[in-house]
Amino acid sequence: QPRSPCCCLAWTLLIGTMNSLVFLLNLLLMFVIFTVVLLPTIVVVYFGFQCHSQVLHSSARYCKSILDDNSSSALIILGFVIMSPLLVVAMAIYCSLARRLQLLVCFQPYSLALYKGGRCCRPGEGALCWARGCSRQLRAWV
Repeated sequence: QPRSPCCCLAWTLLIGTMNSLVFLLNLLLMFVIFTVVLLPTIVVVYFGFQCHSQVLHSSARYCKSILDDNSSSALIILGFVIMSPLLVVAMAIYCSLARRLQLLVCFQPYSLALYKGGRCCRPGEGALCWARGCSRQLRAWV
C-alpha cells in the first residue's frame, strides 16, 4: 500500500539519515582498524623521513646519534615494503568485522519510504537493524 506524500517524505528523510549513520559507522570502523594495523608502517616511515638530511633533517638526539641518511633511507623503504601485507590484514579484519556485525545489512532501500509493509527482523534471525526480507537463504555468508 503506497504512503501519502507527506509520510513518504518523512520516511525518506528517516531512511536517508539512518543510511548516512550506518555509512559513517562503517567509515569510522574502517578508519580505526586501518590506523591501528598500519601504525608500525606510519611510525617507521615518519622516523625515516624525519631524520633524512634531504627531507626534514631533524635536530633530535636520536637522529644525530643513531640514524644517518643510509639508515633513514632503509627505514623509509622498509615502511613502504611492509605496508602492502598490512593493508591486506587491515582489509581482512574490517571485512570480517563488517560481516560479523552485519553492518551492510543495515542499509535500507528507499522503497520502504514509498510503500507500507516493511517488517522488523526477529532477534533470532541475527540482524541488528530494520530490514526487509532478511531470511537466511538470501545471505551468502551464513
